[in-house]
Amino acid sequence: MAKVCQYCGRGPVTGNAVSHSNRHTRRRWLINLQNARIDVGDGSTMKVRVCAKCLKSGFVKRAVSV
Repeated sequence: MAKVCQYCGRGPVTGNAVSHSNRHTRRRWLINLQNARIDVGDGSTMKVRVCAKCLKSGFVKRAVSV
């Protein structure tokens, strides 16, 4: 399964891990994906994988459990 937010499209970022001796090895920074049940505009709910940034900023609203 892809490590991509289904709402904003953010994904992993690549770069170098730099050791104390200044050796460079490739590494990845993964985003904090959460499985969430969200409210869709018409009152129904849907399961999606969204990043914590979208949940925290209020772009996506979690569904209220009954």
